[in-house]
Amino acid sequence: MSIPNIITFGRILVVPVAVYFILAGELGVAFWLFVGAGVSDAVDGAVARMFRARTVLGAYLDPIADKALLVSVYVSLGHIGVLPLWLVILVVFRDLMIVGGVMLLYTLKESLAMQPLYVSKINTAVQLALAAAVLAPAGLGLPDFHLFGRELVPLLIWLCAGTTVLSGLAYVYRGGLLFSRHGGVP
Repeated sequence: MSIPNIITFGRILVVPVAVYFILAGELGVAFWLFVGAGVSDAVDGAVARMFRARTVLGAYLDPIADKALLVSVYVSLGHIGVLPLWLVILVVFRDLMIVGGVMLLYTLKESLAMQPLYVSKINTAVQLALAAAVLAPAGLGLPDFHLFGRELVPLLIWLCAGTTVLSGLAYVYRGGLLFSRHGGVP
């Protein structure tokens, strides 16, 4: 276990704690755990690059930690009524589709480089921004965020939905190309 992998594993352990605080209505604590998880994601990546400590385990653990955090936070925020359920379902479905595709490709003995698509990186950034924008005001007693005189959260909800759909379609296309190599797609 390298230091970046230990940091990533710690981020995974924060997930149930953040979920607990969201469900308990302690959104301020959940916000700081979410921020801490985001900082740890940046730190483990920086440490891995600076000290050339990238590992195969880390290449798998990091996206698992990211998905566990985002999906859990989105489901929790949907459960307490802060995020619309249709968006939660969309986000969860996209991630399940990606994980299912990876598992299917693995069973076909397809080697995968764990490299997210560019649109997926944008989608992750928007998902993180939306979760933070929802947690920060509610948890810290700040006013709702506004952008050009409009509430930021509804704008981020639609942006998140759009990037989630685009990212999901991009992964379906990419998966279709990989499946066609195995005769799985006409």
